[in-house]
Amino acid sequence: MPRDRSVLVTSDKETLAYYGKAAGEYAERTAHLDKDPALDAFLAQVPPGGRVLDLGCGPGVMAARMAGEGFAVVATDAVPEMVEMAAVSPGVEARVARFDEIEGEAEFDGVWANFSLLHAPRGDLSGHLRAIHRALRPGGQFHIGMKTGEGERRDELGRLYTFVTEVELRGLLADAGFAPISDRRGREAGMSGIPEDWITILSEAI
Repeated sequence: MPRDRSVLVTSDKETLAYYGKAAGEYAERTAHLDKDPALDAFLAQVPPGGRVLDLGCGPGVMAARMAGEGFAVVATDAVPEMVEMAAVSPGVEARVARFDEIEGEAEFDGVWANFSLLHAPRGDLSGHLRAIHRALRPGGQFHIGMKTGEGERRDELGRLYTFVTEVELRGLLADAGFAPISDRRGREAGMSGIPEDWITILSEAI
């Protein structure tokens, strides 16, 4: 299962340009991802009918499942082509937005950032996580997926990535006010075809 999915709310022009051109192919290759066990775990923790932000929704596969199960879904991405696809699903409120446009206070019961924040510059991650914490209601659920490693670099397709160690990610979450509940790890190849390590962490806003 490719893990560089539900991609972008970033401001890197080269990364955005790639996803704009590859939106159709990306949608085809990620059409099955609504069956992700991590999504099952996340939705099981969000109150029925709760308001959820899909941050970096890509073509909206996971947002569509959330809406189909009765959640009130706001789906954001910085790629207009992705947002157009996400907006087709009934019950999904899709918007073009970047990470630095996370607004609101105590607005959501859950935030799903599934391998999207890995496109944010390392120096911006802590600020984005604090904004997500503010946007969540007390006890709100936050899912984050990141590729693990060190440094920042572009892949073979020109996409900019920020890699984090597990220790670093857990520290960032704790500093932003999150308490981890569960995690998953793996190693898989995405659009570039290069296998890479990843981690997802489900946390609660405290």
